[in-house]
Amino acid sequence: MNIVVLIGIVITLVTGIPVLLQLLRNHPRGLIILFFAEMWERFSYYGMRGILIFYLTQHLLFSDETANLQYGSYTSLVYLLPLVGGLLADRWLGTRKAVAFGALLLVAGHLTMAVEGTGSRQQLVYAGQSYPVAAEGRMEAREVRLMVGGQAYEFGPAANGGGLEIKGLAPGGPLPSVLPEGSYTLQTQADPLGQGAFFLAVALIIMGVGFLKPNISTIVGQLYQQGDPRRDSGFTLYYYGINLGAFWASVLCGLLGQTVGWWAGFGLAGVGMLAGFVVFVLGKKHLQGKGEPPNPEALKQKVVGPLNREWLIYVLGVLGVLPIMFLVQRNDLVGIGLMASIVLSLGFIGWFLVAKCNKIERERMMLAMVLIFGAVVFFTLFEQAGTSLNLFAARNVDLMGITAAQTQSFNAGFILIFAPIFAAMWAWLAQKGRDPNPTLKFGLGLVQVGLGFMVVVWGAGMADDQYRMPLILLGLLYLFHTTGELFLSPVGLSEITKLSVASVVSFMMAVWFLSSSIAQYVGGWIASLAGTHTVGGQVTDPALALRTSLEVFNMLGLWGMGLGVVFIALSFFVKRWAHGVNDPDNHEQPEPIAPVLDGERQAVSPAAVRADKKA
Repeated sequence: MNIVVLIGIVITLVTGIPVLLQLLRNHPRGLIILFFAEMWERFSYYGMRGILIFYLTQHLLFSDETANLQYGSYTSLVYLLPLVGGLLADRWLGTRKAVAFGALLLVAGHLTMAVEGTGSRQQLVYAGQSYPVAAEGRMEAREVRLMVGGQAYEFGPAANGGGLEIKGLAPGGPLPSVLPEGSYTLQTQADPLGQGAFFLAVALIIMGVGFLKPNISTIVGQLYQQGDPRRDSGFTLYYYGINLGAFWASVLCGLLGQTVGWWAGFGLAGVGMLAGFVVFVLGKKHLQGKGEPPNPEALKQKVVGPLNREWLIYVLGVLGVLPIMFLVQRNDLVGIGLMASIVLSLGFIGWFLVAKCNKIERERMMLAMVLIFGAVVFFTLFEQAGTSLNLFAARNVDLMGITAAQTQSFNAGFILIFAPIFAAMWAWLAQKGRDPNPTLKFGLGLVQVGLGFMVVVWGAGMADDQYRMPLILLGLLYLFHTTGELFLSPVGLSEITKLSVASVVSFMMAVWFLSSSIAQYVGGWIASLAGTHTVGGQVTDPALALRTSLEVFNMLGLWGMGLGVVFIALSFFVKRWAHGVNDPDNHEQPEPIAPVLDGERQAVSPAAVRADKKA
C-alpha cells in the first residue's frame, strides 16, 4: 500500500472521530450536511488541482510560463465568478438553489476533464530536419527521449551551460551531439480534442464554483445567531471538512493520475463532486430553512416567454460557459476583467458605506476590507502550491517513493491534525477573553507563510548531486503554511460573516473570494518567473531549475514576513473597529444546546444552564 495512503487512514481515524463528536454534540445538524457536501466539492477541486500543472506541461505540452499563466487564469476566474453567484443568490435564487445549480455544473466539468484525447506532440527542428520527442509516463515518473535515426537518446544541458547535449549520439550522425542555444527550435502539434475538452471543462468548473462557493459558506454562517460563541469553532470544523476532501483528493487523484492515466485522476474528482451534490440535496431538511429565496414569488415570475426568472438564470448560466471558455485562454483579458471587478466592487462598497451604513456598520465593514487585503497577500504566497511548488517537488525534491502530486496532501493532512486543536484553542481563548483580534491573527499568519518559503531557501545547501532537496524541507514549508492558514483562513470566513451588514453578506463573501482571485492571478504570474526550459515536459537543466525556484521563494518569503509585521503593528490601531462583534454579550444569545442521549436531544431549562455555569 502507498505510504501516504496508509498514513492518511491513520490520521483520518485519529482526528476524524473527535471532529464528528464535536459536530454531533455541539453544533446544528445542518453543519454536518454542509461539512460533507463541501468536503466532496473540495475533493473534486483539489483532485484536479494536484495534477493540473503536470497535465498542462506534459500532456498539452505548454511551456512552464504558458502553463503557469494558464493555471492563473483558470484559478483566478474560479474565484472571480462568485461575485456574480453571490449577487444572484442574495437577490433572487437564495443560497441553497445556487449551491445545487453550481454543483451540477461542477459534475459536468470534472467529468469532461476525463476526456484527455491523444495528447500534444513535439518535435525538435535542426537545420531544417525534424526529430520527434518521445515521452512515457506522467509527473516525476515521466521519461523523455529524442528520436534520432529510429533510436531514442537521453538529453540534458550542454557542458558549457548553454544549449542541449544529446547523450550517446555518435559523431557523424544527422545532427551534432551538442546543439548550441538558438540553433534549434521546438514545434508543438496540439491535440484539438484534448485542448477543446480541457477548455470546456474548466469553463464549466469556473461557472459552477461561481454559484456554489460563496453561498455554501454563507449557509454555514446562517446556522448561527450573531454572537454565538460556537461560530468560530463551527467554521474551523467546516474547514476541517474542506481539508479532509482536499487531503484524500491529493492522495488518490494524484496516485491514479500517475499510475493509471490522466483520465482516471480527473474522473475520480468528478465522482467526488457527484457525491457532494447527492449529500447536499438529501440533507435539505437539516438546513433549518436557511438559504431559501428571499422573494419566491419574484423568482417564479415569467420574464422571457415561458421562462420564469429562476430558469432564465439557469439558462444564462449554461450559455455563459461559452464566453468563459474563450476568456480562460486569454490571460491578458482575464487581468482586465479582474481589474474591472476590483474597481466595481470597491465602488459599490464605497457607496454602501456612505449611503447605507451607520458608524458602527461602516467601521466593521472597513475592518472586513482590511482583512480581505491581508487575504490577497497571504493567498498569493500560499497558492504557489499548485504551480511553482508542485513543479519544484517533481523536479528538485527527493520524493522518497511518493508522487509529486501527493505532496499537495501535506497541507491538508496537517490541517486534519491541527484544525481540531485550533478550534479548541480559539474557543478556550474566547472564554478567557484573550482571543487575539483578527488583524493580529492575519499578521501572524502572514509571518508563517513567509517563513515557510525561507525554510527551503535556507536549506539550499542540502541539495544532492542531482539537485534534489530533502523531502523534510518541503514538509516543513507546508507545515508553516498550514499553521499560517489556520490563523487566517477559517477565522477570515467567520469574520466576514460577522462584520458584514446582513443585506450584503453573500456579496462580501464573494469579495472575500475575489481576494483569492487576485492572488491566483498574481500568483500565476509569479510562478511563471520560476519556470525553466523543458523538452517534452521534462526539464533540461535541473540545476538552473533549482536556482530559479529558490530565487523566487526567497522573494516571496521576505515579502510575507515583512507584511506580516506590518499587520501585527496595524492590529493595535484597527481592533476597535469591530465594536465588540466577537463579544457574545453584544448579541441576542441562541437557545441552550441540549445534550444528545440515545439519539434524541433532551430538554434543558435556562435555570439549569445558569446553575451549570456557576458550578
